[in-house]
Amino acid sequence: MAYLTVTDGVKQFTGFRALNGVSISVERGEFFTLLGPSGCGKTTLLRAIAGFNDLTSGSIMLDGQDLRAIPPHKRDIGMVFQDYAVFPHLSVFDNVAFGLKPRKVPAEQIKTRVAEALSAVHLQALAERLPAAMSGGQQQRIGLARAMVINPRLLLMDEPLSNLDAKLRIELREEIRDIQKRVDIATIYVTHDQEEALAISDRICVMSAGHIEQIGTPQEIYGNPQTLFVANFVGTLNTLADGEGRAKLLAELGISANAAHWTIRPERLSLLEAGQGAPSGAVALAGTISKFTYLGREAHVLVDTPAGALVVQVSNPALGAVRTPGEAVSVLVERSALMAFDADSKRLSLEG
Repeated sequence: MAYLTVTDGVKQFTGFRALNGVSISVERGEFFTLLGPSGCGKTTLLRAIAGFNDLTSGSIMLDGQDLRAIPPHKRDIGMVFQDYAVFPHLSVFDNVAFGLKPRKVPAEQIKTRVAEALSAVHLQALAERLPAAMSGGQQQRIGLARAMVINPRLLLMDEPLSNLDAKLRIELREEIRDIQKRVDIATIYVTHDQEEALAISDRICVMSAGHIEQIGTPQEIYGNPQTLFVANFVGTLNTLADGEGRAKLLAELGISANAAHWTIRPERLSLLEAGQGAPSGAVALAGTISKFTYLGREAHVLVDTPAGALVVQVSNPALGAVRTPGEAVSVLVERSALMAFDADSKRLSLEG
């Protein structure tokens, strides 16, 4: 049996259903991420687990206990918020110790546990400092230490890095993942950042409009999306334009055009010189470059083709590898790289 389960979770607000029959399961020690755009229901689900907003219907079980029957302050859940939620008038030590005092933890044990928590987040040297004199990243570390110090049964994190700059977000997300592995606490993490979710999760639950689109490992979510929404939301996606150009391409690849949507990832395409042939199982699609965008470790080349405008991702572009708008090229399209979706945006198999 899973450590945490939410079964048929529904949350109805006046005139609006935020959760529509959501079911998830989280294992002990798992880092489980709720990913989706604003308004998809991910924070509503997290708050229901924490007890801040009860479900309208459905069940939430944690280690065999019915969480909906337990008041929020007795659920033994650690929570890390987007806005740090530190107490400015308390020292770092007292901020972290705050949750231990109502639990009547002995003073000596408080010292030991706070020291361990601060060490885990690399703040042991700043225990007596006030948060106002600290950076956003350091304040978020305080929030993480405070959530962990109570030895929670479950750790919940609601967009904890969204207020930080890009470089610090990357550094801190790695630290959060390392700490979570070390302390082995089941964690549910909310984010709208797909790169962040891919980088730190054991499994990802992609949500939209109050329901679940797909649950899987980062590799499954990105590499084998089961709906068009997931394919579009996680990563970038080319969609082949409907028309003669697409039909000809599919025919040359030996595919019958029985899908509503045909898509391909930019990194699965390659640029060839104009007129260059394609290997077996692929087609060289003639085109003209309309835009070149250099991004350092990669470049995106937009090519106008008979099957529509396609973005081709070029890895590690050489310093002088600039492509000029109007330049004639070919785009290598491999049969195995195409993803097909039906009229209901469900993934179709191309086998056979």
